[in-house]
Amino acid sequence: MNINIQSIHFDADKKLLNFITKKLEKLEQFTDRIVDMSVFLKLNNHKDKSNKTVEVKLNVSNTIIYSEATSSTFEAATEKVLETLKQQIKKRKEQLSEK
Repeated sequence: MNINIQSIHFDADKKLLNFITKKLEKLEQFTDRIVDMSVFLKLNNHKDKSNKTVEVKLNVSNTIIYSEATSSTFEAATEKVLETLKQQIKKRKEQLSEK
């Protein structure tokens, strides 16, 4: 599985990149069909504290699964995205098994 992480409007440190990579690699236990993953880290110019956005786009055997979350930290936003992606992968597996 190839994970491509891009930080927009800032430079992400290695600690954050390693955290995100480690968390998203856990998705492989739900499906082995993940081809690649694109992660976008955005720092928004809002005045409120929830200005960090994580967007993840999964390519799962020619199907795109997308999730986005905003929080006060990138770590918290990553956790939210991870939960949403787990649910979407499980739902997709159920749909495929019904056919």
